[in-house]
Amino acid sequence: MARAITDIEDEIRRLPAKAQERLLHVLLEELDGPPDPDVEAAWLEEIQRRSRQIDDGSVTAIPAKEVLRTCASA
Repeated sequence: MARAITDIEDEIRRLPAKAQERLLHVLLEELDGPPDPDVEAAWLEEIQRRSRQIDDGSVTAIPAKEVLRTCASA
């Protein structure tokens, strides 16, 4: 007989924080499915593209303090 989801939730809440964290990590990995092997290469290309743009002056970087100040006032 299957256990009620509320019973399982209660049991999870009684676990130590580290065990809850591990369980969450495992479940999220399963829900996300296998990692996309092309993601790392795509991020590397994006980083290199943005770096080239900064180096050649086609974009101007905005200091983090300015960005955060703008976000805070919005």
